[in-house]
Amino acid sequence: MKIAIIDDEAKARSLLEHLIKQNCNDIEDIFMADDLKSGVDLIKKEKPRLVFLDIEMPREQGIEILNYFDDEEIDFEIVFTTAYSDYALQAFEMNAVDYLLKPIRPKRLKEVVERVQDSFNKNDIQTRLEELKTSLQNQNFDKIGLPVQDGIIFIPLKEIIHLEADGMYTNVYQNECDKLVVSKPLKFFEHLLQSGKTFYRPHRSHIFNLTFLKQYVRRDGNYIVLENDAVLPISKDKREEFLQIVSSI
Repeated sequence: MKIAIIDDEAKARSLLEHLIKQNCNDIEDIFMADDLKSGVDLIKKEKPRLVFLDIEMPREQGIEILNYFDDEEIDFEIVFTTAYSDYALQAFEMNAVDYLLKPIRPKRLKEVVERVQDSFNKNDIQTRLEELKTSLQNQNFDKIGLPVQDGIIFIPLKEIIHLEADGMYTNVYQNECDKLVVSKPLKFFEHLLQSGKTFYRPHRSHIFNLTFLKQYVRRDGNYIVLENDAVLPISKDKREEFLQIVSSI
């Protein structure tokens, strides 16, 4: 597999190259560029399958790579390397875009490279990058990218009723739709709680959209009923907090 590294810092490029050689198998060639424009030229010439791209560079942000390729030309996977803020990391996760947080950990690097080697779906890449760009520019999260069996599905947050833990998977229930089984644990979606006041986690196995709250029942251990008639338990240590939130709606 061919890999390209685009980063304006020479030390960062050299370190990542060293980590790849030390920790990743079946790597044919590693190419490097120090800015986005030369990186684009390199990609078009060498055709790497995986591109490590610094999202914050002096002349252009990495996300601007979309300006240089037509949809059908993006036949490579992108992993952003960043020392960015929590907000940007949340944007990556909400849009199902891979990233490596600097300083880069070898184990995490190996996981990312192996994922790209094992599976690659070029049809998802353009959509994920467009959604990421929108989130970063508007500083707003309207949708979330959900990894499912055959790709990534983007769903408006306002349409999600309820998320339910199912081992290392999560069941996502939408308005007027059947459930989606997502290949991420519920813990992965905790950032939903940080994106606004819409979602709440009343129990370790559940997160729900407060706008779909139908009823709170004070018997049988206390529980919540949603508009799709789902019944959710409330942990004892969450009851007082939940009632405070409900009273403020």
